[in-house]
Amino acid sequence: MGWSIEEVSKHRDSRSCWIVIRNEVYDVTEFLSKHPGGPSIILKYAGRDATSAYEPIHPSDAIQQYLSSAQRLGPLNSTDIQDLEAQERKRERTEDEIKVEQAMKQRPPLNRLLNLADIEDVARKVLPHSALAFFSAGAEDELSENLENARAFDRFFFHGRVMRPVSKCDPSTKILGFHSSLPVFVSGASTAKLGHPLGRLWSGELNITRGCGTANIIQMVCTYASISRAEIAAAALPSQTLFFQLYKSTDLAVATNLVQEAEQLGFKAIFLTVDAIVITTRERDVRSPWVLEAQTGNIQYYSEGDPDGATNLLGTSSLHVDRNNVLDADMSWQITIPWLRSITKLPIVLKGIQCVEDAVLAAEMGVEGILLSNHGEINSSLPPLEVLYKIHKQRPDVFEKLEGGIRRGTDVIKAICLGAKAVGLGRPFLYALSAYGEVGVSKMLSILEREIMTSMRLLGAASIDDLTPELIERVDWEPVNRQSKL
Repeated sequence: MGWSIEEVSKHRDSRSCWIVIRNEVYDVTEFLSKHPGGPSIILKYAGRDATSAYEPIHPSDAIQQYLSSAQRLGPLNSTDIQDLEAQERKRERTEDEIKVEQAMKQRPPLNRLLNLADIEDVARKVLPHSALAFFSAGAEDELSENLENARAFDRFFFHGRVMRPVSKCDPSTKILGFHSSLPVFVSGASTAKLGHPLGRLWSGELNITRGCGTANIIQMVCTYASISRAEIAAAALPSQTLFFQLYKSTDLAVATNLVQEAEQLGFKAIFLTVDAIVITTRERDVRSPWVLEAQTGNIQYYSEGDPDGATNLLGTSSLHVDRNNVLDADMSWQITIPWLRSITKLPIVLKGIQCVEDAVLAAEMGVEGILLSNHGEINSSLPPLEVLYKIHKQRPDVFEKLEGGIRRGTDVIKAICLGAKAVGLGRPFLYALSAYGEVGVSKMLSILEREIMTSMRLLGAASIDDLTPELIERVDWEPVNRQSKL
């Protein structure tokens, strides 16, 4: 017969919490304290259907991984399933949904996309408000993430060389020993399925996997990807290289299982995120549901005696994930690196190095690489390119990789000239798949290839090895700001 909605609705608090996902009923009471996103988002949907909140940010196997068979209570009864489907058909579309649907019909053809900013412009129009806020948000004033990271590239200028044969130009390289057609890789970015509103049949990170496979670009897969790692590995070409980005959990067993699963699936390196040990307040994301409420006329005003509610900030948006209850804030050089070495034979890269001193420590610990990134978690952190420049000046023997603020092929070239082996891009891939799916990823990579090869030829560089520090100079004057798209 199945469960009724009436029975499910009786279990709506932390003492007994049931939810419905894809017409199946689950008892998540014991899981509340273990949920990577914190208990508040689950309790928001306690006693009712949580499918709309669950599906955009979770891989298909998440329930099987985290809930026991006893916690999977069974299906809804057929009558209530039909009632829920009827309610959804009758539901009036929101202003945001109508805007997205119209924007999807008005996307320009691919041949009119000339650069990555053009692709981002389309994505900003077709993304639902909450998804765009999640993708684009940085910490607090977003000074580092959305402004200084990009502006840093404007402080570096080229010294192009002429009369050098460059008709044959090869932009390929090796990253951790693995071939890449460009000095670019996909940096781990979560919840790509958020870029698929209104039931689009695109498949999140799989768009990136397929686009990168065709272009021979390496993809780093995030711990919190919205597609399972097994599905991503299955979609990859036999020759395709995948890296795994690890958020280390406070639960060693969980962290160990993640690493060993990635190794068994054929991932080629572990990128341990070391700079996001707590989640800062991404105000753009927190405000997102309030904007949507205002569109429906559901505006809230202060009443005398209202509680502050500040402790709920991180869980306000249904898309914002509060991982403060599971991220390991006690990682250390002396314990964490040896532990990771003990459970995997894969190369280890530290993702999130932000200063010369930690770059030196990483080299002393013998890790295979570092990825310079400020992750957008702390306001006013130094742009990765500036950190790279300092390492180039002070300790050129220790650096490996760079991430942050890339908008042009010339930005990639600047990083390579300063000694980076490759450049990681995260959000540009999210924007590309949100705007056009797999073909958007392919278009983005073709734009980067054109820009990189053109720049190399104009600099007199026939290969990546020809991109040397002598071709670039940092200036001390304040550059003209790039046009902000915030």
